[in-house]
Amino acid sequence: MEFFNIDGRLIETAKKAEEMASEQFAKISETAEYNGNKVLSAFINNRVSEMHLKGTIGYGYNDDGRDKLDMVYAEVFRTEDALVRHSFVNGTHALSTALFGVLRPNDTLLCVTGAPYDTLTEVINGEHGGSLKEFGVKYAQVDLLPDGTPDLEGIKAAVAKGCKVAYIQRSRGYSLRDSLSISKIGEIISAIKSVNSDAIIMVDNCYGEFVERREPTEVGADLIIGSLIKNPGGAIARTGGYIAGRKDLVELCSYRLTTVGTGKEVGCSLDENRGMYLGFFLAPQIVESAVKTSVFACAFFSLLGYETFPKYNQNRTDIIAAIKLGTPDALCAFCKGIQNGSPVDSMATPEPWDMPGYDSKVIMAAGAFTMGASIELSADAPLREPFAVWLQGGITYPSGKTGILLAAQSMLESGELKI
Repeated sequence: MEFFNIDGRLIETAKKAEEMASEQFAKISETAEYNGNKVLSAFINNRVSEMHLKGTIGYGYNDDGRDKLDMVYAEVFRTEDALVRHSFVNGTHALSTALFGVLRPNDTLLCVTGAPYDTLTEVINGEHGGSLKEFGVKYAQVDLLPDGTPDLEGIKAAVAKGCKVAYIQRSRGYSLRDSLSISKIGEIISAIKSVNSDAIIMVDNCYGEFVERREPTEVGADLIIGSLIKNPGGAIARTGGYIAGRKDLVELCSYRLTTVGTGKEVGCSLDENRGMYLGFFLAPQIVESAVKTSVFACAFFSLLGYETFPKYNQNRTDIIAAIKLGTPDALCAFCKGIQNGSPVDSMATPEPWDMPGYDSKVIMAAGAFTMGASIELSADAPLREPFAVWLQGGITYPSGKTGILLAAQSMLESGELKI
């Protein structure tokens, strides 16, 4: 490490970690090549041209670039339609739009993978501001089994009582459970459909796009939702989100995003089309770098004696890894090192704060070209038991690897890491 003052013992550990991870790296590269060709094929089949990279202003009527991008997403995700817009402010906004789009008073929303991500709590059960609860939508939940896997029998029993939407969260959120593989999502969907064929299956697909060869819509999901400053934006899209799935449901979601009756036909793209197209084209390879960074981190920190979720040699289903560091000081030192290894704002020192949407202080390290972009190397953690840090991103593997080493160096210098 010519440019960074990293302890030689950490560098030797990193070499061992890369050797350990080599088999997983090869699998990740094979998946990235497959998904890259899938995306390229969709661009070619839909005859994307230079004109589609240009934006519109005003109402956005007949915005061919916007509409063509919907078609590309729909083909890649094997869906009837898609709604890809820069006007989604984050993943939670896209998820909220989908929920409000398809649910009506007295409908039941059933979360079948335990409690959803923290930021959806107010959307679903908030006591003010127009939550689903205030609009008369009922909520039910099936907790995961003690081993962190879905309770298929419990899901069947709950679905049999009636639900309009069965909601699946693919990623782990701030938990230590495994993220869900596409095959496991398929099992959940089969269980739901066996007792209620009319249930709408909605999947929070954040952090999972392009990690496997298939997406949830290929195993029966009716809607998938995600953020463009995570995987599918490829670190190029500056903002936005997507909803993809059944045409009738996507239309309902578009009415919630804009207005009933105008839906997808309005909404100018400004100058965002090129970034969204280019980001989606690059996404499989950017995701490859992020997953390799994550696997390396798990191998490296396991050699240093820490428990990681998942283990380095598990097949990956999202870009997130959790590392149980044990103390608040270790969390802060780790995040400081990640920040120091960032290309932007490396001089900043992250501090815990009361982040909107969370019930405890959160520390976040994210020196990114796009603020909040989880596909870029970042780390965050709520300051609560078990004092684990959640790591994601890395738009190039070499820079991601260096960031991990600097996190360990920061822990070593603060006395939180003993080697």
